[in-house]
Amino acid sequence: MAKQPASEKSPAKAKAPKSAARDISADSDDFILHSLQEEFENNKRFDADADQMLEFYRQMLLIRRFEEKAGQLYGLGLIGGFCHLYIGQEAVAIGLQSALDGDKDSVITGYRDHGHMLAYGIDPKVIMAELTGREAGISKGKGGSMHMFSTEHKFYGGHGIVGAQVALGGGLALAHQYNEDGGFCLAYFGDGAANQGQVYETFNMAALWNLPIVFVVEDNQYAMGTSTKRSSAETRFYRRGTSFRIPGMDVNGMDVLEVRAAAEVAFKHVRDGKGPVLMELNTYRYRGHSMSDPAKYRTRDEVQDQRDNHDPIERLKKTLIDAGKTEEELKAIDKEIRKVVAEAADFAENSAEPEAGELYTDVLVEEY
Repeated sequence: MAKQPASEKSPAKAKAPKSAARDISADSDDFILHSLQEEFENNKRFDADADQMLEFYRQMLLIRRFEEKAGQLYGLGLIGGFCHLYIGQEAVAIGLQSALDGDKDSVITGYRDHGHMLAYGIDPKVIMAELTGREAGISKGKGGSMHMFSTEHKFYGGHGIVGAQVALGGGLALAHQYNEDGGFCLAYFGDGAANQGQVYETFNMAALWNLPIVFVVEDNQYAMGTSTKRSSAETRFYRRGTSFRIPGMDVNGMDVLEVRAAAEVAFKHVRDGKGPVLMELNTYRYRGHSMSDPAKYRTRDEVQDQRDNHDPIERLKKTLIDAGKTEEELKAIDKEIRKVVAEAADFAENSAEPEAGELYTDVLVEEY
């Protein structure tokens, strides 16, 4: 028997979503695909007070120092398998996740996931312990770098299959809608994953069912090792939702205040029941795709230019200094963060490895 097309299936057998699908017909004249971008362009900088800016600075610096330490531990053989660092992309996770409602909203991402977990405020010790495969890790040492979870924080991974998290994010959004809990799903994926078919299947269903989801393309320009110009016919990913009538937003992912301003616009749109949004966050990773990638597909001058002229932490540091903070105050924060990261590494190295029996836990939802 032929399978029923996904778009023709009912979202749920027992209970249909109460939110009516919006009018996506061709003659609908009240839906403007560029409306969110225009609203964002009117005010592209979040009006953060001094305390908020310091917190953004502290959180981005924590991700940067944590990832640098993770790279060192990988080099020492204390982190096995793959390890994808988030250095350079810190403003994306902090800018977006600082605008979430931690009691309602969910997050799902790919395998470059350490930064997203730290952006939640989760203890760096349990994240580092997970990286090193220890029992004290947030996934009991069984997820490692690529497959971290924290259902307590509504963080659902950490997925190794490119683009798979987008379809799962659609499921999380459907759950938010079905349960009428007022939350939405923030689903991250990269420019490489943006060419996966399951991404567009999810776009279609999300628009058709008016699901509460924000799709976020973290465009770091190279996917694994091929530039977007060589791999993608349409390199402006925020336009990829056009055929599904999903409004797009083009955002500088190297400026945390711009990211947060964009988040305010996009998240309100979704919370107001107006359906999904597609955000393109233009960013840059300073390291290779993973720790095993020498990144010979780009020049040192290109990477140095990004560090010198576009670094998100240095950008916010300049803003803080212009606002009256001193170099000494900011150096003190850096010193404090380095201590936190060092303690996390020591904790991980001195934690026990999981017992052999742990291999058989958390395999099935129920016990048999």
